[in-house]
Amino acid sequence: MIRKIVKIDKEKCDGCGLCVPSCAEGAIRIVDGKAELAADNLCDGLGACLGDCPQDAITIIEREADEFDEEAVHQHLAGNAHAAAPEAHAPHKSHAEAHHGGCPGSRAMSLKPAAPAPDAGEGAPQPSQLGQWPVQLHLVPPTAPYFQNADLLIAADCVPFAYADFHRDLLAGKAVVIGCPKLDDNDFYTKKLTELFRVSSIKSITVVRMEVPCCGGIVAAARQALAACGKEIPFKEVRVSINGEILG
Repeated sequence: MIRKIVKIDKEKCDGCGLCVPSCAEGAIRIVDGKAELAADNLCDGLGACLGDCPQDAITIIEREADEFDEEAVHQHLAGNAHAAAPEAHAPHKSHAEAHHGGCPGSRAMSLKPAAPAPDAGEGAPQPSQLGQWPVQLHLVPPTAPYFQNADLLIAADCVPFAYADFHRDLLAGKAVVIGCPKLDDNDFYTKKLTELFRVSSIKSITVVRMEVPCCGGIVAAARQALAACGKEIPFKEVRVSINGEILG
């Protein structure tokens, strides 16, 4: 039958995922960093997802498609709820993680850091080398485009405060995720990093941590994730002292 249905322009889609929670039928999913329609019969063609796409990648068209099927939607949503249940009941699941899908401030985006001015004197302001948003490991989508062919920096979140030249020496040219293994659930970190390594084409991994023993948890999570993902990716660990020195 000819009917109205969602069309997603993959050239425009940046994989931010804001459209996913806006679809009550669960008809949109993120695959390989791009939104796609899971099945024609799950889309009612009403376009509730249109206003949540910052890239204007979603339109409503008329084409040959399976009829919208409410029973199929119920079964699809029930299946998703069952699959998501273990994570939803994780004891350390954060508020931010639980709700980031609908928060514009958590929308994945790539940035273009400016190169430092060649004639900037000592003490001159230096531009940020941050190339993406968000950065919290809880919030980043593993399929985000900025993780493709990227050198990844995994930073304990105290490091940028302790090491003054964090942007220049550690962050420049890398995608980054940050976290605190002392305050967060390290098992969650391991699972999230495993998924990130598995679905993205990370070229190298650098883990920068503080010298304090508890900070070793983020290194352990990264190593376990690397072993679990089934890929061989160059791995490097950097330790930073509380006084802001690189210890090796």
